[in-house]
Amino acid sequence: MRASVHRFTMRDPGDVSQLAIAIAKGEVNPAHIVAFIGKTEGNGLVNDYTRGYLVLSLKLLLAECLGTTQQEIAASVIFVFSGGTEGVLTPHYTVFCVDRDVPASAGGPKRLAIGRAFTPVPAPEEIGTRVQVEMVAKAVGAAMAEAGIFDPADVHFVQVKGGCVTTEQARAAFARGARLASGDPNKSMAYSRVAGAFGVMQGLGEIAADAFDETAFFAKPEIWSGRASISSGIEVAENEVVVFGNAAGWSSQFVVAHHTMDDALDINGIYACLDALGIAARGDNRSVGLARIACALVKCEPDASGQMRGQRHTMWQDGDINAQRHIRGAVGGLVAGVLGDTRIFVSGGAEHQGPPGGGLLALIATVV
Repeated sequence: MRASVHRFTMRDPGDVSQLAIAIAKGEVNPAHIVAFIGKTEGNGLVNDYTRGYLVLSLKLLLAECLGTTQQEIAASVIFVFSGGTEGVLTPHYTVFCVDRDVPASAGGPKRLAIGRAFTPVPAPEEIGTRVQVEMVAKAVGAAMAEAGIFDPADVHFVQVKGGCVTTEQARAAFARGARLASGDPNKSMAYSRVAGAFGVMQGLGEIAADAFDETAFFAKPEIWSGRASISSGIEVAENEVVVFGNAAGWSSQFVVAHHTMDDALDINGIYACLDALGIAARGDNRSVGLARIACALVKCEPDASGQMRGQRHTMWQDGDINAQRHIRGAVGGLVAGVLGDTRIFVSGGAEHQGPPGGGLLALIATVV
């Protein structure tokens, strides 16, 4: 098997022209596409329809190229888009392809491996609960199996996209006497992220299923995964899971590495990830080695203490700008400044994903 990674920018949330050109030139085989991850220029909140707009545009393009339907595309391709390109961030999306017709390599070094899985559609009362945790954990195992990853230590990044409870769903659920983790769509997004994070931890064996219950959600920030990135929104119903790791048998020219960031200023965490890839770029964001990076994936969260390295920050108190928009702009600028590239997937809402007040970074790069 062979994995490939292609990154494209957009002039608006529905612009898929660069991918269309790459397909026409034979640079991307649409039949090999397994997942998209990207940033759109919306607000990243419940009413961010730029995410769904891009999903629809891509489904229409692939359905036309492959002579199939949007429904069939949705059943096999994962679409993960985070709204909000604050600061220097560039609207873009990365296309992940897997060619399963390439014979497995024997005895070679581990290379980028990609697996994906879908869960059943959870009921509104299951979102943000142990039921969703179990769904995601099972899907992580299925995605690892598809990728041929047998050791969880070889997994470097797990991206999950889950749904949230809409106001209509909440009203219908309450009418039939169901109990919800939250009937507020914005809070439901957070609960969905938390359940997804615990699902990844359980799926990777970072935490045992009997070692926690729902009272740990939000209340125990010391429980976290350094490899889980969870997004949620109204544009999906089920949980979609993509696992990125390095595994034998893959002949791709890419590898993936990850590292945590202790806080929003942790430039050393970024350098550590670059070091793991053998890219020497400390203090030089024009280093030729940075051209090897094909994809940058970041998760971050404003520090709940209201302080950063002993100094006060106002992200949680700003009534004009959502805290997640603040942190995406700040961390996006830091990572972009190190990498010398603004095409970075930066997602907020990092509850139980990375150290409290910090986050995590994964880089996919070509091998030398």
